[in-house]
Amino acid sequence: MEYSEQLIQQVWEKARVNADVEMAQWREDECGAWIAREHYRDTSSNFGWLILNVSPGGPDILENLRPFNHRNSYDIANQNAQCHVTADRTDLPPFEHSPDYLRNRDV
Repeated sequence: MEYSEQLIQQVWEKARVNADVEMAQWREDECGAWIAREHYRDTSSNFGWLILNVSPGGPDILENLRPFNHRNSYDIANQNAQCHVTADRTDLPPFEHSPDYLRNRDV
């Protein structure tokens, strides 16, 4: 599905903000996986993300759309996120979330 730039931005804004990184560029999906704003639809990127409709048979309107790392998904029947990747905070210095340290790992 092709979405307008305005709707893409609105869905992006539904992702979790982390105060330690630039919120215009970095967010976390429902699984806690890092996503990068500029990597929308980039499935070759570790930070690529897609817009998923989480409403059974519902229209593609903002209320039904959520941002997910391209490796994560949503089980519409059971109404829950299917987390295959999440942020990797292993061996990070305390409170360090600069883009140099951002990474995801398999769940």
